[in-house]
Amino acid sequence: MTTSPPSSSGASGARITPTPDVEVTDRPPRLEVWGDPIEHSRSPQLHAAAYRVLDLDWSYGCRRVTAVGFATELASLDDTFRGLSVTYPLKEAAFAASVTRDARAELTGAVNTLLLTGAGPSGFNTDVGGIVSALADCGIAELRHVRIVGAGATATSALVAVAELGADQIEVAARRPEAVAALSEIGERLGLSVHGVPLTRPEPVPVDLTIAALPGGAVVPEADADALASGGGPLFDVVYGQGMTSLQAAWLRAGRDIYTGEAMLLHQAVLQVRIFVGGDPAVPLRDESAVVGAMRASLVGD
Repeated sequence: MTTSPPSSSGASGARITPTPDVEVTDRPPRLEVWGDPIEHSRSPQLHAAAYRVLDLDWSYGCRRVTAVGFATELASLDDTFRGLSVTYPLKEAAFAASVTRDARAELTGAVNTLLLTGAGPSGFNTDVGGIVSALADCGIAELRHVRIVGAGATATSALVAVAELGADQIEVAARRPEAVAALSEIGERLGLSVHGVPLTRPEPVPVDLTIAALPGGAVVPEADADALASGGGPLFDVVYGQGMTSLQAAWLRAGRDIYTGEAMLLHQAVLQVRIFVGGDPAVPLRDESAVVGAMRASLVGD
């Protein structure tokens, strides 16, 4: 079944009201990306490129934050902080910290964007939209049978994204079968068939697309990776900037198409900029084509 992209809504179903354009003050807004590890992040260069085009004197830094330390770090922020981009392993913690959430965040249980206001953090999931737009860049606009490798927060976003593109049969390859339960629950809510298969010694059936939703540095044994590649269709790997992954190497050996995570990173960041500037991921930025062009160029120039 094909699902329509959800509109922004609060945790209770109330729509999140977009914020007006930020007024110029003597305390420029601050933004950061948090995660662990964080050194590889390209978010600072993407966001800096956007705010230059928008002529906003905003700063965007990065901070290594562990899951254990997330709540303390969040509570320590002063009112100069306008928002946070959140990456592994903090998306569930950001979800828990949000007083309102958009529909994609509610569905996935994962927040990668926090808009910080006087009323408390508003949580958004821009990974779903980032995956949908990135797949469109790859010429993939419709799907039926998809395999997702991994069962963490990014995998939940991948599941919702492929559902929006019409997929109704989802296979999840995971090391721990119990980790698939959360994805199966989301599948039930969307009317999808979601079933788990072991990541070790898999016997996969042919699929239209494989999405690798593993953290950078995760290793899949060569024999298992080759088995997944044998009928895996093109590979969309969310990892970027960390060298060739074991799954990418398997797809290369199989002679199949490989798409890496830079396009997802770009498109989810565009939605984040919309949120930080105007409060709503559905409302385009002024001169958005120029903003996206500058952000894309910042990746190419890296």
